[in-house]
Amino acid sequence: MVKTIVGSFDGYPTARRVARELMDEGYMFRDIGIMAGNASGDYRAGTDDDKGSHTTTCALTGGVVGGAAGLAASLMALTIPGLGAIVAAGPLIAMVSGAGAGAVAGGLIGSLTDAGVSPEHANYYAETVRRGGAIVTVKVDESRADRAAEIMRANGAIDLDERVSRWREAGWEGWDPSAPPFTAEEAERERRLYGTHADPLSGLPLSSSAARDSRRSSTIRR
Repeated sequence: MVKTIVGSFDGYPTARRVARELMDEGYMFRDIGIMAGNASGDYRAGTDDDKGSHTTTCALTGGVVGGAAGLAASLMALTIPGLGAIVAAGPLIAMVSGAGAGAVAGGLIGSLTDAGVSPEHANYYAETVRRGGAIVTVKVDESRADRAAEIMRANGAIDLDERVSRWREAGWEGWDPSAPPFTAEEAERERRLYGTHADPLSGLPLSSSAARDSRRSSTIRR
């Protein structure tokens, strides 16, 4: 059975590192997606800072770019109502700009729920991006789902339930597509406020879902 594993992160650099490690572990480039807030305009296609590493070695076959270099090359900058300025790569580009979805936050939320993520958690992922954070998705065979989740945890995946609880304590009432996206300054303040987890292997929850059954959703814990 195919599953979609989704992790939330505090920014694009961490999400990019997670994608590289997934590819180093043999997960396919075409199955990995990134979406991150880009209010500062710092991130754009072809700016990968690891171009000299072995992970960026790629082959061009039929016009398809593979590996980490392909990830950088496929990076697309968009402005999405409800999410603001973002960068996206891989399947997540189609989620927000594909035919029928339109370039709106609802395209992301709807695509995640179609992949089996609960509507509640899909809204949390959209809120993560609206606040300047990032999400990484990877479609995997069930036998490799746990390893993908471990890689995300090891790289500081946000404990989403805990983060949402803190948002609510600060007055957040839930996903609002009309709420203004965070500015670069607000996003940086958010990162400083919450920081990164000191022990990312301590059991951070990630959403795991059966990509072929939109009614199934669960939480992976180490």
